[in-house]
Amino acid sequence: MEYDFNTSWYRPTRINHVTSGSEWGWRNGAGKRPEFYPDNLPAALNIGPGSPTGTTFGYGAKFPAKYQNALFALDWSWGKLYAIHLKPEGSTYTATKEEFVSGAPLPLTDAMIHPSDGAMYFTIGGRKVQSGLYRVTYTGRESTAPAKAASSAGARARAQRHALEAFHGRADPKAIKSAWPELDDEDRFIRWAARIALEHQPIATWADLALTEKNPDRQVEALFGLTRSAGIDPKHLRPTDPPTDRLLGTKILDALTSIDWRKLNHAARLTLVRTYGIHFVRFGSPDQARTRLILSQLEPQFPASTFDLNWLLCETLAALQSPALAAKAIGAIRNAPGQEEQLEYARSICFLKTGWTTELRTAQFEWFLKAANYRGGASFEKFLEFIRTDAEASLSPDEKAALAPVLARKPEKKSPLAQMAEALAGRMTTTEWTLDTLVPQIEKRLKKRSFDNGRRMFAATGCFACHRFGNEGGMTGPDLTGAGGRYSPRDLLDQILHPSKEINEQFVPIVITKDDGDTVTGVIVNLNNDNVMVNTDPANPFQQETIDRKKVKAIDFSKVSPMPEGLLGLLTAEEIADLTAYILSQDDRRNVMFR
Repeated sequence: MEYDFNTSWYRPTRINHVTSGSEWGWRNGAGKRPEFYPDNLPAALNIGPGSPTGTTFGYGAKFPAKYQNALFALDWSWGKLYAIHLKPEGSTYTATKEEFVSGAPLPLTDAMIHPSDGAMYFTIGGRKVQSGLYRVTYTGRESTAPAKAASSAGARARAQRHALEAFHGRADPKAIKSAWPELDDEDRFIRWAARIALEHQPIATWADLALTEKNPDRQVEALFGLTRSAGIDPKHLRPTDPPTDRLLGTKILDALTSIDWRKLNHAARLTLVRTYGIHFVRFGSPDQARTRLILSQLEPQFPASTFDLNWLLCETLAALQSPALAAKAIGAIRNAPGQEEQLEYARSICFLKTGWTTELRTAQFEWFLKAANYRGGASFEKFLEFIRTDAEASLSPDEKAALAPVLARKPEKKSPLAQMAEALAGRMTTTEWTLDTLVPQIEKRLKKRSFDNGRRMFAATGCFACHRFGNEGGMTGPDLTGAGGRYSPRDLLDQILHPSKEINEQFVPIVITKDDGDTVTGVIVNLNNDNVMVNTDPANPFQQETIDRKKVKAIDFSKVSPMPEGLLGLLTAEEIADLTAYILSQDDRRNVMFR
């Protein structure tokens, strides 16, 4: 959904393992559920921007074994045919992508493995562009004999999940006994299957179990399912209006507020906070006494150490009109290095009316002036406008009068370089770091590093604009979350200092040379008849140039990376060490480098 690019709710093209009773969180705009919501399942693989068309497994192909077992996924606009390699993980799968076939342009539409010759056939075309049929065969030394049966890894966990899924969609007295012990399973897909099995049983048969369960992680999952099930019209499967059982709703709230936050694991904390949000939808706003209890439980937890938990806490506290939230949220916006995180907090508090001072309100609207320089998809500016409009609508007449100067100010447009310098406290003196001088300094500094400062440096140097890390960032460059499993400190720094030395094959830009000698560098993202649309800025998917294919002399791969050199020039060795540790940590603040 490239209109949402670089927002917190951006949804990339992805590969999903769709299990029984699964939900993938598709809603319009900011309503889309992020992967960490407990009422949503995560992707096996996030691919990035694209226009997905056909898919097929490689079964029966006369290819080496790993390609026989691969899922092939076609992307029309980016001209890539991926081989998706699945790896069992618990009762589901993780995946990696390999660029199997690509072209510039290559508007892929569908593919199949022919049963007689074992070759792959794929087609291109659409939107009045040239159509075609291609055949892919293998020539080499690897065996193309039928691959052995898939590994048995994960078979026990999958069987465990399947046994729970057998109770989906029907009432069965055995379901509760089978599902209950699995509600706190470490495997998210097994927890999901257990909860869905419960939700299909009559509420009266398990409500008391949920309300009195002593295991806090298990109770949170049970109360989550109970909240989702309570007050639902069974005929239309939607919340009744008014709720049919207010007493049960009150009992659920009392059970939730009695849970000891300290005894919950991270996943259960996310579930607890999300359960409150769903409860407010099912049963309406809680009374004042229970609101105070919920606030006393949740307010001390915000801000937390992770973006996903902060996301849920901020939006839930805003719904409760927490008087402590305004100061905390503005502080979180100031401390958040990435625009996605800042945007999410700003969105959550746009309806908040309590706890504001003139100073905090001024900071809120000054952020909108700053955010006008952030870049995103085609709807990014409109999203900002909506959020600001809602924030202004929440102002009292006195607040509007006091804030008149900042409300009247217009944003000042700044170049990316100026924004980077601003993020780095106005530094303009650069250091010409070399690999030989930098590596010895960094390698001896990779202890007692700061995770938070490394994240700030990742944002300050513009990395979030193109690279995904954890749950935030762009998708037009390689996902760096797993970089720690691939790179040594020296190799990572070599990639940053010399980005064109070895360009990731999936992100190599092309150079289009026109008949008149002009060149355009970028990535082909769309086709229409004889027109080719080229994205010329990886940080801005809608900065495009349209080229008439009849006037193209040549298309070649670029030898220059879209990632600029000199990104480390404004950083000190200590800051580079924090940045290096952050990237190599694979988004784990418990990594030994931070102790």
